[in-house]
Amino acid sequence: MYTPPFKITSRIIELISNISERIGEINSLLNSPQHVSLRKENRIKTIHSSLAIENNSLSLEQITAIIEGKRVLGNPNEITEVKNAIQAYDLLLSLNPYSEKDLLKAHKLMMQGLVNESGQYRTDGVGIFDGEKVVHLAPPAKRVPELMSDLFEWLKKSDVHPLIKSCVFHYEFEFIHPFQDGNGRMGRLWQTVILKDWKKVFAWLPVETLIKENQKEYYNALGASDSKGDSTKFIEFMLVIILNSIEEIIKTEKVTVKVTAKVTVNQKKIIDAIKANPFITQEELAQAVGITRKSIITNMKKLQQNGIIKRIGADKNGHWQVIE
Repeated sequence: MYTPPFKITSRIIELISNISERIGEINSLLNSPQHVSLRKENRIKTIHSSLAIENNSLSLEQITAIIEGKRVLGNPNEITEVKNAIQAYDLLLSLNPYSEKDLLKAHKLMMQGLVNESGQYRTDGVGIFDGEKVVHLAPPAKRVPELMSDLFEWLKKSDVHPLIKSCVFHYEFEFIHPFQDGNGRMGRLWQTVILKDWKKVFAWLPVETLIKENQKEYYNALGASDSKGDSTKFIEFMLVIILNSIEEIIKTEKVTVKVTAKVTVNQKKIIDAIKANPFITQEELAQAVGITRKSIITNMKKLQQNGIIKRIGADKNGHWQVIE
Protein backbone atom coordinates (compact mmCIF):
# COMPACT_ATOMS: atom_id res chain seq x y z
CA MET A 1 0.00 0.00 0.00
CA TYR A 2 1.26 3.47 -0.88
CA THR A 3 2.14 5.50 2.24
CA PRO A 4 2.58 9.27 1.85
CA PRO A 5 5.90 10.45 3.35
CA PHE A 6 5.66 12.48 6.57
CA LYS A 7 7.10 12.54 10.11
CA ILE A 8 5.20 12.81 13.40
CA THR A 9 7.18 15.47 15.27
CA SER A 10 6.93 16.53 18.92
CA ARG A 11 5.31 19.74 17.66
CA ILE A 12 2.58 17.72 15.89
CA ILE A 13 1.94 15.64 19.02
CA GLU A 14 1.66 18.81 21.13
CA LEU A 15 -0.77 20.42 18.67
CA ILE A 16 -2.99 17.31 18.51
CA SER A 17 -3.09 17.23 22.31
CA ASN A 18 -4.08 20.92 22.49
CA ILE A 19 -6.77 20.54 19.81
CA SER A 20 -8.21 17.45 21.51
CA GLU A 21 -8.46 19.31 24.82
CA ARG A 22 -10.46 22.10 23.17
CA ILE A 23 -12.80 19.86 21.17
CA GLY A 24 -15.24 19.33 24.06
CA GLU A 25 -15.55 23.06 24.70
CA ILE A 26 -16.11 24.01 21.07
CA ASN A 27 -18.47 21.06 20.60
CA SER A 28 -20.79 22.30 23.38
CA LEU A 29 -20.81 25.77 21.82
CA LEU A 30 -21.51 24.88 18.19
CA ASN A 31 -23.88 21.96 18.76
CA SER A 32 -26.23 23.65 21.20
CA PRO A 33 -29.68 24.54 19.75
CA GLN A 34 -29.24 28.26 20.50
CA HIS A 35 -26.18 28.40 18.26
CA VAL A 36 -27.77 27.50 14.94
CA SER A 37 -27.07 31.10 13.91
CA LEU A 38 -23.39 30.69 14.82
CA ARG A 39 -23.11 27.59 12.63
CA LYS A 40 -24.76 29.46 9.74
CA GLU A 41 -22.44 32.43 10.23
CA ASN A 42 -19.37 30.16 10.21
CA ARG A 43 -20.54 28.40 7.04
CA ILE A 44 -20.87 31.78 5.27
CA LYS A 45 -17.36 32.75 6.45
CA THR A 46 -15.99 29.44 5.16
CA ILE A 47 -17.49 29.84 1.69
CA HIS A 48 -16.40 33.48 1.47
CA SER A 49 -12.82 32.73 2.55
CA SER A 50 -12.38 29.65 0.36
CA LEU A 51 -13.52 31.54 -2.74
CA ALA A 52 -11.59 34.69 -1.81
CA ILE A 53 -8.39 32.60 -1.78
CA GLU A 54 -9.24 31.77 -5.41
CA ASN A 55 -9.65 35.52 -6.16
CA ASN A 56 -13.45 35.72 -5.94
CA SER A 57 -14.15 39.39 -5.14
CA LEU A 58 -17.69 39.08 -3.71
CA SER A 59 -18.04 40.40 -0.17
CA LEU A 60 -19.31 38.57 2.90
CA GLU A 61 -22.52 40.61 2.66
CA GLN A 62 -23.05 39.69 -1.01
CA ILE A 63 -22.52 35.99 -0.27
CA THR A 64 -24.98 36.21 2.62
CA ALA A 65 -27.52 37.78 0.27
CA ILE A 66 -27.04 34.97 -2.30
CA ILE A 67 -27.57 32.36 0.42
CA GLU A 68 -30.77 34.16 1.43
CA GLY A 69 -31.98 34.04 -2.20
CA LYS A 70 -31.62 37.76 -2.84
CA ARG A 71 -30.54 39.27 -6.14
CA VAL A 72 -26.90 40.36 -6.20
CA LEU A 73 -25.08 42.45 -8.78
CA GLY A 74 -21.64 41.11 -9.62
CA ASN A 75 -19.49 39.06 -11.96
CA PRO A 76 -21.71 36.17 -13.20
CA ASN A 77 -18.91 33.61 -12.84
CA GLU A 78 -18.25 34.72 -9.27
CA ILE A 79 -21.95 34.46 -8.41
CA THR A 80 -21.98 30.96 -9.95
CA GLU A 81 -18.94 30.03 -7.83
CA VAL A 82 -20.83 31.04 -4.69
CA LYS A 83 -24.02 29.18 -5.63
CA ASN A 84 -21.99 26.08 -6.47
CA ALA A 85 -20.06 26.24 -3.19
CA ILE A 86 -23.33 26.56 -1.25
CA GLN A 87 -24.60 23.34 -2.86
CA ALA A 88 -21.34 21.50 -2.14
CA TYR A 89 -21.19 22.59 1.52
CA ASP A 90 -24.87 21.76 2.00
CA LEU A 91 -23.90 18.16 1.21
CA LEU A 92 -20.91 18.20 3.57
CA LEU A 93 -22.46 16.11 6.35
CA SER A 94 -23.54 13.38 3.93
CA LEU A 95 -20.23 13.11 2.04
CA ASN A 96 -18.20 9.95 2.71
CA PRO A 97 -14.52 10.93 3.16
CA TYR A 98 -13.37 7.52 1.89
CA SER A 99 -15.45 7.60 -1.31
CA GLU A 100 -13.72 8.73 -4.50
CA LYS A 101 -17.18 8.81 -6.07
CA ASP A 102 -18.31 11.38 -3.48
CA LEU A 103 -15.23 13.50 -4.16
CA LEU A 104 -16.07 13.61 -7.87
CA LYS A 105 -19.70 14.38 -7.03
CA ALA A 106 -18.64 17.30 -4.82
CA HIS A 107 -16.32 18.64 -7.53
CA LYS A 108 -19.13 18.45 -10.08
CA LEU A 109 -21.31 20.58 -7.81
CA MET A 110 -18.48 22.98 -6.99
CA MET A 111 -17.39 23.56 -10.58
CA GLN A 112 -20.53 23.06 -12.73
CA GLY A 113 -20.83 25.80 -15.35
CA LEU A 114 -17.27 26.93 -14.64
CA VAL A 115 -15.14 24.21 -16.30
CA ASN A 116 -15.83 21.58 -18.98
CA GLU A 117 -14.54 18.68 -16.89
CA SER A 118 -16.54 19.19 -13.70
CA GLY A 119 -16.73 15.95 -11.73
CA GLN A 120 -13.93 14.39 -13.81
CA TYR A 121 -10.19 14.10 -13.36
CA ARG A 122 -8.13 16.27 -15.70
CA THR A 123 -6.96 15.01 -19.08
CA ASP A 124 -4.18 17.59 -19.56
CA GLY A 125 -1.02 18.57 -17.72
CA VAL A 126 -1.22 21.44 -15.20
CA GLY A 127 1.26 23.58 -13.32
CA ILE A 128 1.11 26.24 -10.63
CA PHE A 129 2.74 29.53 -11.54
CA ASP A 130 3.96 32.54 -9.60
CA GLY A 131 3.99 35.09 -12.39
CA GLU A 132 6.01 33.35 -15.11
CA LYS A 133 7.82 31.05 -12.68
CA VAL A 134 6.62 27.44 -12.33
CA VAL A 135 6.36 26.66 -8.61
CA HIS A 136 4.78 23.22 -8.99
CA LEU A 137 4.41 20.90 -11.96
CA ALA A 138 1.69 18.33 -11.25
CA PRO A 139 2.08 14.65 -12.24
CA PRO A 140 0.99 13.71 -15.79
CA ALA A 141 -2.78 13.42 -16.30
CA LYS A 142 -2.57 9.70 -17.15
CA ARG A 143 -1.24 8.98 -13.65
CA VAL A 144 -3.98 10.89 -11.79
CA PRO A 145 -6.55 8.02 -11.48
CA GLU A 146 -3.91 5.67 -10.08
CA LEU A 147 -2.49 8.28 -7.68
CA MET A 148 -5.93 9.22 -6.37
CA SER A 149 -6.90 5.55 -5.97
CA ASP A 150 -3.72 4.94 -3.93
CA LEU A 151 -4.36 8.03 -1.81
CA PHE A 152 -7.93 6.95 -0.98
CA GLU A 153 -6.71 3.42 -0.22
CA TRP A 154 -4.22 4.85 2.29
CA LEU A 155 -6.90 7.11 3.77
CA LYS A 156 -9.19 4.11 4.36
CA LYS A 157 -6.56 1.83 5.88
CA SER A 158 -4.19 4.13 7.75
CA ASP A 159 -4.46 4.14 11.53
CA VAL A 160 -2.79 7.52 12.09
CA HIS A 161 -4.74 10.21 13.95
CA PRO A 162 -7.57 11.78 11.87
CA LEU A 163 -6.07 15.23 12.36
CA ILE A 164 -2.84 14.06 10.73
CA LYS A 165 -4.65 12.06 8.04
CA SER A 166 -6.72 15.07 7.01
CA CYS A 167 -3.63 17.26 6.64
CA VAL A 168 -1.69 14.60 4.71
CA PHE A 169 -4.61 14.06 2.34
CA HIS A 170 -4.93 17.82 1.82
CA TYR A 171 -1.25 18.14 0.93
CA GLU A 172 -1.13 15.04 -1.31
CA PHE A 173 -4.31 16.18 -3.07
CA GLU A 174 -2.76 19.57 -3.89
CA PHE A 175 0.45 17.84 -5.05
CA ILE A 176 -1.49 15.57 -7.45
CA HIS A 177 -3.72 18.47 -8.55
CA PRO A 178 -6.26 16.00 -9.97
CA PHE A 179 -8.70 18.45 -11.56
CA GLN A 180 -8.55 20.95 -14.39
CA ASP A 181 -9.58 23.66 -11.89
CA GLY A 182 -10.94 23.92 -8.36
CA ASN A 183 -8.15 21.94 -6.68
CA GLY A 184 -7.56 24.46 -3.90
CA ARG A 185 -11.18 24.72 -2.78
CA MET A 186 -11.69 20.94 -3.12
CA GLY A 187 -8.58 20.12 -1.09
CA ARG A 188 -9.71 22.37 1.73
CA LEU A 189 -13.29 21.04 1.54
CA TRP A 190 -12.14 17.41 1.68
CA GLN A 191 -9.98 18.04 4.75
CA THR A 192 -13.17 19.25 6.45
CA VAL A 193 -15.06 16.17 5.19
CA ILE A 194 -12.40 13.91 6.78
CA LEU A 195 -12.43 15.83 10.06
CA LYS A 196 -16.23 15.96 10.40
CA ASP A 197 -16.21 12.17 10.13
CA TRP A 198 -14.03 12.17 13.27
CA LYS A 199 -15.82 14.98 15.12
CA LYS A 200 -19.01 16.39 13.60
CA VAL A 201 -18.25 19.85 15.02
CA PHE A 202 -15.59 20.34 12.30
CA ALA A 203 -18.43 20.76 9.79
CA TRP A 204 -19.05 24.19 11.37
CA LEU A 205 -15.49 25.40 12.02
CA PRO A 206 -14.44 28.29 9.73
CA VAL A 207 -10.86 27.01 9.32
CA GLU A 208 -10.73 28.55 5.84
CA THR A 209 -11.10 32.03 7.32
CA LEU A 210 -7.73 31.71 9.05
CA ILE A 211 -6.19 30.14 5.94
CA LYS A 212 -7.33 33.24 4.02
CA GLU A 213 -5.80 35.51 6.68
CA ASN A 214 -2.55 33.51 6.45
CA GLN A 215 -2.67 32.82 2.72
CA LYS A 216 1.02 33.49 2.05
CA GLU A 217 2.03 31.16 4.90
CA TYR A 218 -0.38 28.52 3.53
CA TYR A 219 1.34 28.51 0.16
CA ASN A 220 4.76 28.67 1.84
CA ALA A 221 3.89 25.55 3.86
CA LEU A 222 2.87 23.73 0.67
CA GLY A 223 6.13 24.84 -0.96
CA ALA A 224 8.23 23.83 2.06
CA SER A 225 6.72 20.34 1.99
CA ASP A 226 7.37 20.12 -1.76
CA SER A 227 11.04 21.00 -1.14
CA LYS A 228 11.40 18.48 1.70
CA GLY A 229 9.58 15.73 -0.17
CA ASP A 230 7.11 15.09 2.66
CA SER A 231 4.09 16.82 4.19
CA THR A 232 5.45 17.39 7.74
CA LYS A 233 5.69 21.19 7.50
CA PHE A 234 2.21 21.42 6.00
CA ILE A 235 0.77 19.21 8.76
CA GLU A 236 2.25 21.49 11.42
CA PHE A 237 0.92 24.60 9.68
CA MET A 238 -2.63 23.24 9.28
CA LEU A 239 -2.78 21.99 12.89
CA VAL A 240 -1.87 25.49 14.09
CA ILE A 241 -4.64 26.92 11.87
CA ILE A 242 -7.18 24.40 13.24
CA LEU A 243 -6.20 25.12 16.87
CA ASN A 244 -6.35 28.87 16.32
CA SER A 245 -9.79 28.55 14.65
CA ILE A 246 -11.14 26.67 17.67
CA GLU A 247 -9.64 29.08 20.20
CA GLU A 248 -10.90 32.14 18.31
CA ILE A 249 -14.51 30.86 18.35
CA ILE A 250 -14.30 29.94 22.05
CA LYS A 251 -12.88 33.37 22.90
CA THR A 252 -15.44 35.24 20.78
CA GLU A 253 -18.35 33.22 22.09
CA LYS A 254 -17.34 33.69 25.72
CA VAL A 255 -17.21 37.45 25.17
CA THR A 256 -20.66 37.30 23.49
CA VAL A 257 -22.12 35.33 26.39
CA LYS A 258 -20.77 37.81 28.92
CA VAL A 259 -22.09 40.79 26.98
CA THR A 260 -25.55 39.33 26.35
CA ALA A 261 -26.08 37.45 29.61
CA LYS A 262 -28.85 38.99 31.69
CA VAL A 263 -27.70 39.63 35.23
CA THR A 264 -30.51 40.05 37.76
CA VAL A 265 -30.40 42.43 40.73
CA ASN A 266 -29.67 39.56 43.12
CA GLN A 267 -26.95 38.20 40.84
CA LYS A 268 -25.34 41.64 40.73
CA LYS A 269 -25.33 41.66 44.54
CA ILE A 270 -23.70 38.22 44.55
CA ILE A 271 -21.00 39.43 42.11
CA ASP A 272 -20.31 42.52 44.24
CA ALA A 273 -20.12 40.42 47.42
CA ILE A 274 -17.64 37.99 45.81
CA LYS A 275 -15.50 40.89 44.61
CA ALA A 276 -15.43 42.21 48.18
CA ASN A 277 -14.69 38.76 49.67
CA PRO A 278 -13.75 35.89 47.31
CA PHE A 279 -13.87 33.45 50.27
CA ILE A 280 -17.46 34.33 51.17
CA THR A 281 -19.69 31.30 51.91
CA GLN A 282 -23.14 30.61 50.49
CA GLU A 283 -24.65 31.17 53.93
CA GLU A 284 -22.94 34.56 54.16
CA LEU A 285 -24.11 35.41 50.64
CA ALA A 286 -27.70 34.53 51.55
CA GLN A 287 -27.51 36.91 54.49
CA ALA A 288 -25.83 39.68 52.47
CA VAL A 289 -28.23 39.46 49.51
CA GLY A 290 -31.33 38.78 51.59
CA ILE A 291 -32.49 35.58 49.83
CA THR A 292 -32.45 31.88 50.77
CA ARG A 293 -29.35 29.69 50.42
CA LYS A 294 -31.23 27.62 47.82
CA SER A 295 -31.75 30.76 45.70
CA ILE A 296 -28.07 31.63 46.14
CA ILE A 297 -27.07 28.20 44.77
CA THR A 298 -29.43 28.57 41.76
CA ASN A 299 -28.15 32.04 40.89
CA MET A 300 -24.50 31.07 41.29
CA LYS A 301 -24.98 28.12 38.93
CA LYS A 302 -26.38 30.51 36.31
CA LEU A 303 -23.45 32.87 36.79
CA GLN A 304 -21.02 29.96 36.36
CA GLN A 305 -22.80 28.72 33.23
CA ASN A 306 -22.57 32.21 31.72
CA GLY A 307 -18.84 32.37 32.47
CA ILE A 308 -19.20 35.28 34.89
CA ILE A 309 -17.87 33.56 38.02
CA LYS A 310 -15.82 30.43 38.58
CA ARG A 311 -14.66 28.34 41.52
CA ILE A 312 -10.92 28.21 42.21
CA GLY A 313 -9.80 25.21 44.24
CA ALA A 314 -11.79 22.75 46.37
CA ASP A 315 -15.21 23.37 47.92
CA LYS A 316 -13.73 23.53 51.43
CA ASN A 317 -10.60 25.64 51.01
CA GLY A 318 -11.17 27.26 47.61
CA HIS A 319 -12.57 30.66 46.66
CA TRP A 320 -14.72 32.38 44.03
CA GLN A 321 -13.43 34.53 41.20
CA VAL A 322 -15.34 37.07 39.11
CA ILE A 323 -14.16 36.83 35.48
CA GLU A 324 -13.70 40.34 34.18
